[in-house]
Amino acid sequence: MSKFIINGGKKLKGEISVHGAKNEALKVIAASLLSEKEITMKNVPNIEEVDRLLELCQSVGSKIRRQGTTVKMQTAEITSTELDPGLVKKIRAAILLIGPILLRKGEVKLPHPGGCAIGQRPIDLFIDGFAKFGAKITEENDSYHFKAVKLKGMNFFFPKISVTATEVMMMTAALAEGKTVLKNSAAEPEIPALAEYLNACGAKISGAGTSTIIIEGVKKLNAGEVEIIPDRVEAGSFAILGALVGNPLRVVNCRPDHLESLFSMFDKMGVDYKVGKDWIEVTASKNIRAVDIVTHEYPGFITDLQQPFTVLLTQAKGVSLVHETIFEGRLFYTDKLNQMGAKIIMCDPHRVIVNGPTPLYGRRLESPDLRAGFSLVLAGLVAECTTEIDNIYQIDRGYEKIEERLGNVGADIKRVE
Repeated sequence: MSKFIINGGKKLKGEISVHGAKNEALKVIAASLLSEKEITMKNVPNIEEVDRLLELCQSVGSKIRRQGTTVKMQTAEITSTELDPGLVKKIRAAILLIGPILLRKGEVKLPHPGGCAIGQRPIDLFIDGFAKFGAKITEENDSYHFKAVKLKGMNFFFPKISVTATEVMMMTAALAEGKTVLKNSAAEPEIPALAEYLNACGAKISGAGTSTIIIEGVKKLNAGEVEIIPDRVEAGSFAILGALVGNPLRVVNCRPDHLESLFSMFDKMGVDYKVGKDWIEVTASKNIRAVDIVTHEYPGFITDLQQPFTVLLTQAKGVSLVHETIFEGRLFYTDKLNQMGAKIIMCDPHRVIVNGPTPLYGRRLESPDLRAGFSLVLAGLVAECTTEIDNIYQIDRGYEKIEERLGNVGADIKRVE
């Protein structure tokens, strides 16, 4: 298996470009199955999670051509209603295909989806939502069978805000008969981006990006061309890297307006940064101050930036509280930071206290999941001596050729087999 070898302690300087948003690309790929026409997607990140979903789509009949960051995809006919268990176990985004296949074929069967080990991630919301659309759902041996002659519009209140459930219900409602109203919906930027594409294809969606989304079902959708928005998690992660070792580090091809919660923390800490229309420039400072963070749905502090931000807090002066409200078990990686010299106390599965600043030292570690894995890369770049990170498949799921991109701005990082 591949691993990263990192020699830390070096300042990084230059420009690092942000790639397309994983969390929009996955949803648009799934939405393409709503139409028999060909879609052209631009700025698609070349990462494991995208590759696996494309592979899953191919297994049910999609024809795909890829050149660089452009993907052309057409699903003229869905040839299978049973999703490959081996692929589904690798990627939670498999759940995105339920609506399109159910709408076109009347049934779909899949095992419980896989993905990152970041606490319990049940699919109850999806089951409840499809049941309100009129589907019949049966469960047997950790496998789900959805059946429906016709899906009909409905009113649905999300008891818990969920990005993926909001997107799945919105996509499904686009072709369901009648009107659908989704309340307490997620508002992440990828949601209005998806709605904008669907509306360009003939859907009638209003309110995407607010807590109430209204969808008037249409009989068919076309397909067209869409450019995936920049990945705000990647942009924020690179900005945090700049706050750690930037000399300075400029993050380009991004959407700073999607990262206001991060900048509010930078302001409180005294981080030296500048913001332009599509760039962020950050310089490392020795005198940053501790702050408390609470993860929250957008526009609050994004849970996917909690791990890299915690690395930054290990270098801040004072005591910080990190409160992870979205996922259980998403703070367990802090034990690995402690192995590197951090002073982090776990209060409970949702809260840790960070004492700083503390020097970090290289260790041999294993990436537990996508975002925690990248936080270990950041820690390795800050640390003295050499850090080895195993299980980097997890990191590859969300960051394209990250060792090359970091190397271009001065990082000493290499991939070895």
